[in-house]
Amino acid sequence: MDDVLFQLRFTAKQLEKQAAKSEKEEVAQKAKIKKALQQGNIEGAKIYAENAIRKKNEGLNYLRMSSKVDAVRCKVQSAVTMKGVAQNMQTVVKGLEKAMNAMDLEKISKIMDKFESQAEDSDVRISVIENAMGSSTTTSTPAQQVDSLINQIADEYGLDVQSQIAAAAIPSTALHADTKKEKEDDLSRRLQELRN
Repeated sequence: MDDVLFQLRFTAKQLEKQAAKSEKEEVAQKAKIKKALQQGNIEGAKIYAENAIRKKNEGLNYLRMSSKVDAVRCKVQSAVTMKGVAQNMQTVVKGLEKAMNAMDLEKISKIMDKFESQAEDSDVRISVIENAMGSSTTTSTPAQQVDSLINQIADEYGLDVQSQIAAAAIPSTALHADTKKEKEDDLSRRLQELRN
């Protein structure tokens, strides 16, 4: 099949080269038409015009044939590829069948349970770290500097944000008091479970 594909590709390229050659000859014939007209040779110009038209049609025919040969090559290539895919799928199906027969569902279930518990433990640890980092970053940046930066940027772009800042001026301790207590209780409970 590789030889057939090579021959088809080679034939398509040859036809494309012939089409390019015909285009060059068409351009040359058009130049001769111009020269004949400048010399007043109408009969010669007609002959060159016929040649130019014939070369143009010849080039188009070569391109059409090249396109058809390339289409056949693509179909053959697709057939070869599909045959390979079908063979690979057969091998995979046989492999899956062997794997399914060898699987011990009880062991797989235990492994999955252990994985889920470790994932939950990891979530708890990440949550503790995020809360610690969140509280340290919120206390390390003074609110006055934050407001100053917001006002500076608003002034640069001509925005009125004073009314929005005033409306949003809720003490941060009031926002976080209830949720912080709930998170701490939940984290304490989960840490206790991990220790057990």
